[in-house]
Amino acid sequence: MPVHIPTGWCSAVTTLDAVSARDCDVLVIGGGPAGSTAAALLADKGHRVVLLERARHPRFHIGESLLPANLRLFEQLGVAEEIAAIGIRKYSAEFVSPHHDNQQRFNFGEAMDRSMPYAYQVRRSEFDHILIGNAARKGAEVIEGCRVKDVDFHADGANVMAEHEDGRREQWAARFVIDASGRDTFLANRMRAKHRNPKHNSSAMYAHFAGARRHEGCAEGNITIYWFEHGWFWFIPLSDGATSIGAVTWPYYMKQRNGRSMEAFLDDTIALCPALVERLKDAHRVSPVEATGNFSYTTDHTHGERYVLLGDAYAFIDPVFSSGVMLAMQGAFFGAEAVDTCLRDPARAPRALARFDKGVRHGPREFSWFIYRMTNPTMRDLFMGPRNTLRMKEALLSLLAGDIYGRTPIWFSLRAFKVVYYLSALRHLPRTFAAWQRRRRNIQPVEDGEMVARG
Repeated sequence: MPVHIPTGWCSAVTTLDAVSARDCDVLVIGGGPAGSTAAALLADKGHRVVLLERARHPRFHIGESLLPANLRLFEQLGVAEEIAAIGIRKYSAEFVSPHHDNQQRFNFGEAMDRSMPYAYQVRRSEFDHILIGNAARKGAEVIEGCRVKDVDFHADGANVMAEHEDGRREQWAARFVIDASGRDTFLANRMRAKHRNPKHNSSAMYAHFAGARRHEGCAEGNITIYWFEHGWFWFIPLSDGATSIGAVTWPYYMKQRNGRSMEAFLDDTIALCPALVERLKDAHRVSPVEATGNFSYTTDHTHGERYVLLGDAYAFIDPVFSSGVMLAMQGAFFGAEAVDTCLRDPARAPRALARFDKGVRHGPREFSWFIYRMTNPTMRDLFMGPRNTLRMKEALLSLLAGDIYGRTPIWFSLRAFKVVYYLSALRHLPRTFAAWQRRRRNIQPVEDGEMVARG
């Protein structure tokens, strides 16, 4: 359903008469994977595109693990070789549980579609720099160090006011706006449309380490997920020898910091996971520790008559399956197609935006069912001992690879997996009920201000 912003809700646009307006077809807010992808695609279609990014690339960002489904998108954008040059190949995703003796490895090459046997681990500073550079090469006007301050929608588009690093203000008259502002959620915040995810809630702290022990051979680049009492860890090897280590925890756990520095708190948290401690025994931290609260949220709509929301500007789900970049970029492909239709053939706009809405909601919905249950003992048991009855393991591998938008016939097998999950949960009903109660307590939000980043 289209969302209208009341006229005058950001009056600064209309009162700053000294600021001259420039015209464009599409104004993109944010130069991460979603914004850069959408800008490149729309510029390539001949539209006048302006991309405004508040930071300057290269800049640090978390989310270094990609999915095999990303590779096809890189090919379509024309950046496949550049990404390959900065990445280390990731052939598998590994899961380690303190309640199981085995380590479970999911090889992407064993999914239903055997054509996507690997993905990449990348430094996001380099990865994002490649994508925004590609948008500029395709013809988008990329302006970095420029923060959007106000947007005023009207019948013919929007007036967008932005401020440069030196304090200069500039205004654009755009026919369409794409919000790819990431976790800033520019439009969603201003429309009061952003909501804490009622089914999931987590916080994260993370840093880069040197000297972490890696696997040998083609397994060197594998991501490893470690469950522990208060959530889970990621272990992501990067091509330059650094390793990204992060802890995703329930909000209550972050309250236990009790004045410790974030560095000490991360060290103490790692100590709770002996399997990870073993891989880090010769490692040392080479970056500051960053922390993020309110990790999961959603917006109550994906678009309006003159705008769309892409990637984290729409929703963010727990990153346990490394789905963030793939969902952002795939959403940008959906968004670019819809915006192109809206601009060229306004009569078809409602149908185009409805298709966009369906596509953008599909990914988070399919991943979320599994994410909400990843700390449940029943799900851990199934992940640590998967069976391929009715091709369930292959379908699960396809999901982990991000192969959820094409014609790979995974859905019957995934439904069968869910049936097995529910039957297993019923078979261990007391354990299931106790886990459900524990999770209800765990996802309760903490009070504002109790989650402190960097310290």
